[in-house]
Amino acid sequence: MILSKREGPVQAKMLIDCHNHVGVELSAYLRGEFPYSQHLATMVAEGGALGIDRWVVFPMVTYLALDLAALRSGVIQLESPLERVPYAFENRRLLEEVHELFPTEGARVWPFVMVDPERGIEGQVAALRALRQEYRFDGIKLQTTMIQARVKKLLSEGRVFLELAEEWNLPMLIHSSVLPSDVWAQAEDILDIVEQTPKVRFCLAHSCRFDRVSLDRLRSLPNAWFDCSAHGIHCRLAAAEDPNVAQAERRFDSDYTDPGRVLRDLAEAYPDKFLWGSDSPYYSFVGRSGGKFFSLRSSYEDETRRLLDLPENLRKQVSETNTLAFLGTKP
Repeated sequence: MILSKREGPVQAKMLIDCHNHVGVELSAYLRGEFPYSQHLATMVAEGGALGIDRWVVFPMVTYLALDLAALRSGVIQLESPLERVPYAFENRRLLEEVHELFPTEGARVWPFVMVDPERGIEGQVAALRALRQEYRFDGIKLQTTMIQARVKKLLSEGRVFLELAEEWNLPMLIHSSVLPSDVWAQAEDILDIVEQTPKVRFCLAHSCRFDRVSLDRLRSLPNAWFDCSAHGIHCRLAAAEDPNVAQAERRFDSDYTDPGRVLRDLAEAYPDKFLWGSDSPYYSFVGRSGGKFFSLRSSYEDETRRLLDLPENLRKQVSETNTLAFLGTKP
């Protein structure tokens, strides 16, 4: 039986966190990075205590069909004795957790499935069609940087995922990057896809890394939104002139030493396009790079406090009205 609609009305006023991972991130665990997991019930308990009412959730990024020994060394290789189809295990595991193991918490989330637009596409499509006969899912998520899959493959061999999104009226949430060496998830490439797929709704994650040119282009597209996931640590990167965010000449103008100020400036500049999301548990990221320890830390409390500090009209717009429009759900 297809569970295509949420039972019962959506409450009239709520706070929605549009960007959350549930499950285990094997690459982080194997490589000594943090965080590496999140439990659905824990997320709902922690976020609920802070005032969050609803969540969009999806699996972690790497998957069991990858060679784990290679993954531990940072190499993406589609060979595994455990699984053969990208995300087949992870998507089913998430939906079982949402619908079967924790249905009370699951009733408060919109689950998205993950896809790889470059590898094992035929098997993924078969798995998704079978899964759709058993469980409701409400969108499609891509994080192509970590799995080193080119997002522009959505316009060629991965086009079938755009077709499924249109067929099932599902939105797509896509990780975005502006780092020149990240050839897998450039914001401008994603916006090309948005322009060429007008019947599908898209959200670009991480505020397009504060790239003003991309944000302004996105504003002109009726089927596009952006989220502010991992806002605190991205503001720290911008204040430090880190290349993972837009450089000064293209950066959205704000005071990046004050993440709350940046959040309000973005909400005021793009009131119909901004979605609030925490990226839990990745509002913090701790690990090693080039043999050196690094620590980018925030907290669910900090991310939520900045949202609650917004004027009520902006808070409602970015954490409810716009999110429901992206999801295609009416209160």
